[in-house]
Amino acid sequence: MTATTTVTPTTETFSTGTPGAQTTGIASKAAALVPVGQPDFDVDIALAYATTGNVTGKQIYRHADCYLHPEAAAGLQRAIELARPLGLRFKIFDAYRPVEGQWALWHAFPDPEFVADPRKGGIHTRGIAVDLTLIDATGRELDMGTEFDSFEAQAHHARTDIGLDAQRNRFLLLGLMSAAGWDFYQNEWWHYQLFKSRDYPVVDQASLPRPMM
Repeated sequence: MTATTTVTPTTETFSTGTPGAQTTGIASKAAALVPVGQPDFDVDIALAYATTGNVTGKQIYRHADCYLHPEAAAGLQRAIELARPLGLRFKIFDAYRPVEGQWALWHAFPDPEFVADPRKGGIHTRGIAVDLTLIDATGRELDMGTEFDSFEAQAHHARTDIGLDAQRNRFLLLGLMSAAGWDFYQNEWWHYQLFKSRDYPVVDQASLPRPMM
């Protein structure tokens, strides 16, 4: 049985980074984060922000713990089941991201084309977004034309200025995730999220068994 971490739904409040300033909103769905990993989820976990191999050049997460909202976790399981007959699996680069982690990314790369403004809460901070790619039976990543977190125009969906194999692989990933009930973000081939994302509350990492940062 998959364990869950229950988070009591509250009015979400997150710092703007300016002393004394806050943004407040009402979220309508409670969150109960599900740990994602073997054996319950047949995926490879490779959280980029738990290493120095990311856009900031610094380790952001102290612990490489992967979590999703239960609705997102169910959607991931559907995608896993669809990919399995094709001999494919998923590698996850990021899932739930603490607000503090969102701020670290924003300070390193404050471009809303690729990084959500943490003053608006973000999507990963709600546990309903996942950054991922496809791997084959040997664990090799399928060519997607750019690396994860490659903040350039070629990372957008529907690019024809990347190789044909990469275009096919992106459409394959898009098809699997869409068929499993996920929405996509136009600017990042690796990012998928639940629909109506703002209906879900921002989750405080203090509610986890151990803080990620």
